[in-house]
Amino acid sequence: MEGKNQNTSIEFYMMAFDSHPELKPLFFTLFFIIYIAALLGNIVITTIIITDSRLHTPMYFFLVNLSILDICCTTAAIPKILQIIWSKDKTISYSGCIFQLFIFSSALSTELMLLAVMAYDRFVAICHPLHYSTIMSRKTCTILAAAVWLLGAINSTVHTSLILRLKFCQRNVIHHFFCEIPPVLKAACSDTFINNVVIIMADVILGMVCFILTVISYTYIILTILKIRSADKKKKAFSTCASHLTVVSLFYGGVIYTYVRPAFSNESEADKVMSAVYAIISPVLNPIIYSLRNKEVINALKKLLNINVSS
Repeated sequence: MEGKNQNTSIEFYMMAFDSHPELKPLFFTLFFIIYIAALLGNIVITTIIITDSRLHTPMYFFLVNLSILDICCTTAAIPKILQIIWSKDKTISYSGCIFQLFIFSSALSTELMLLAVMAYDRFVAICHPLHYSTIMSRKTCTILAAAVWLLGAINSTVHTSLILRLKFCQRNVIHHFFCEIPPVLKAACSDTFINNVVIIMADVILGMVCFILTVISYTYIILTILKIRSADKKKKAFSTCASHLTVVSLFYGGVIYTYVRPAFSNESEADKVMSAVYAIISPVLNPIIYSLRNKEVINALKKLLNINVSS
């Protein structure tokens, strides 16, 4: 078996920022601000939903899951990025790289499926409101959430296991921010054909299929909104759907581009940009788009702040 006796002293040199050394202070500041914003935003949203019983509904239950995934995504990648930018040591150990890859891939694939589930939840709520409580029962929501987390972990385990079979040199250069499947495969010294085939299969199922299901859900939602007579309600509903679809499109588009295209071409600079979209930008935007523009969440936040001030 390839890689069975893999030497744990293998290291990966993360060289994403070496082409612009003069911009390292700027990169460090940007990544630090983004990480703090994503962390605080998602922690605040999770705290608000958990502490306010009025928000204990399917939509907010899935939002808590999304916030946890966003925290996992950013925490798996950004702290190590900050260390690499700040220090002279640009290396990450073999075990550290594999661990980072597994956590990030698991969170990423889980979020792909969760966004489709959230779109379905909104479809049922808007298109079948009378049957909403029956269809999206607590048991159903729990099963759906558990299923996406489990499938995400299984998907990541398969990819990680296949990477563990590969051979690497003692020192490997990765022109990327962090250990992600495509750049790690480029550093491998052995054949990655099977890995690329599995990536494309997973991306078609988890990426394209989930994206299509999400678009179908929102298409039915928009068609239902068009039937609303009130101009104000129609405008508000369209605004919400447009913002959701924008975030979803950025996320799915970035993942599909990054994980399918490397099997056919090699453009590391474009990979960095697209990875930043779904790994760094989306976790910051999600709390704003899905929650902080929501009056129920804002009112719950005000209530929570008033209680803390009173205490």
